[in-house]
Amino acid sequence: MNDHTPIGEKQVAEAGRLLERYRQGKQALDRRILDDERWYRLRCYDGGRREPDDPEPASAWLFNSLMNKHGDMMDNLPAPRVLPREEGDRRDAEMLTKVLPVIFARSGFEEVYSRNIYPKLQHGTACYGVFWDKSMNNGAGDIRVSDIDVLNLFWEPGVRDLQDSRNVFLVTYADNDLLDAAYPALRGKLRSALTANDRLRPEAKELTGKSAVVDWYYKKYDGEGRATLHYCKFVGNQVLYASENDPALAERGFYDHGQYPFVLDVLFPIAGSPAGFGYIDIMKSPQRYIDLLDEIILRNARLAGKPRWFYRDSCGVNEQEFADWERDFVHVAGRLEEGDLRQITVNPLPAFITNHRLNKVNELKETSGNRDFTQGGVTQGVTAASAITALQEAGSKLSRDCIKGTYRAYTALCELAIELIRQFYDGSRAFRVLGEDGGYEFLPAPRLLAGRQVGFDVEVRAEQAAPQTRLARNDLARELYQMGFFRPDLADQALLALEMMDFEGIAAVRAHIEANAAAARGGMSQ
Repeated sequence: MNDHTPIGEKQVAEAGRLLERYRQGKQALDRRILDDERWYRLRCYDGGRREPDDPEPASAWLFNSLMNKHGDMMDNLPAPRVLPREEGDRRDAEMLTKVLPVIFARSGFEEVYSRNIYPKLQHGTACYGVFWDKSMNNGAGDIRVSDIDVLNLFWEPGVRDLQDSRNVFLVTYADNDLLDAAYPALRGKLRSALTANDRLRPEAKELTGKSAVVDWYYKKYDGEGRATLHYCKFVGNQVLYASENDPALAERGFYDHGQYPFVLDVLFPIAGSPAGFGYIDIMKSPQRYIDLLDEIILRNARLAGKPRWFYRDSCGVNEQEFADWERDFVHVAGRLEEGDLRQITVNPLPAFITNHRLNKVNELKETSGNRDFTQGGVTQGVTAASAITALQEAGSKLSRDCIKGTYRAYTALCELAIELIRQFYDGSRAFRVLGEDGGYEFLPAPRLLAGRQVGFDVEVRAEQAAPQTRLARNDLARELYQMGFFRPDLADQALLALEMMDFEGIAAVRAHIEANAAAARGGMSQ
């Protein structure tokens, strides 16, 4: 595409054909995502050929495992700490550490984070979008962090990193009357012919009166390999906005950071794809057999619980009365012989069937790392609190690994947000932030970063620690006090011990011990 060619119908039609090629290359992933959601909703029998009276057990072992991991991740909601790379950037780093959580909170990040945990656990890929929204903050604009449905996102087939794709498309659907109101030039124009077919969820297939709106992001490279990000929004072949058609952005690009505003949070990576696979993919096989064995057991229980009889035609028993369990008497015409009525015997199932079901339940727990003690249960012979805590910590390593992956994605979110602050923030903003004493303070932000091209490092910590973690920290503080760590006369020994320890807040403890020791020495010198 020529650098000076404005984006028009021809370019958008070409982008539409490219989008269709990307969509075809992503069909396998989309089908797997929809199948995973069927299992998540306990609808594993949907579409199967079954007899009307067949039991359809759908036990929630898989669902319980996912919810347990969701709780672990919510207990460790991320929070940023921005670190300067040079001494002169310390003030900006401290400001960003205080301001970023406020920006994310205004965008409802906790809810976005909670919603995105589900697709990460279910099918292995969650997507965050980091955008500049001009409508926020009473028209002054602000950063918006959104959860993106991976079904609606399309990238170049075969790329490993989303940022390596030449184009990225985000497809959403909007009501035609709202589009006409927002873009009067669309009235009477050809609507989008894009169809999602089986890619859409069942409850979203009603698209009457709607059109597909495509957000098209693409990169253009200069002779030195530097990327400029551009953006185009279109419906059908009609351009709604194009940064290359905007004189202020034609050379500069849509976002100065030159990156796609999407961050993928992947659970189990797949070679040759920016997406991954999730826990449902590894749990649905044992869950399927648990339900099949439940079906066998329930069918046997139903047969055994409703007695059936062999009935001789000449026995003279009144069938209607015999089948009515509410009647006290059953009429018999003639003499009733022993062999005229005989109950059909239903043999109980062999013990190995119920044992095999239990083994499948344990298999699902083991493969998902959702064993009893990770949910607060105990195993036989384990009663000591310290032993239970040790088992819980050992059993939660899968959750910790999953959380660390999300923290890496959160670091990328913060880096994109910092670049948007650098590009769009002016000196008219102020923030209510959490002060050192736990109260609130109002922090003016006079031109954060001031357009300076300085780099920062982002360190992520848990904003809300799990209750057992807080309890462990409280116990540690009590033990340090009991061992005399805060006695000025034992400061040297305490500082030496701290050199061999590692826990959150150790720097503050070391500073307090050193201050107490210095104050004590000053008092003695007087």
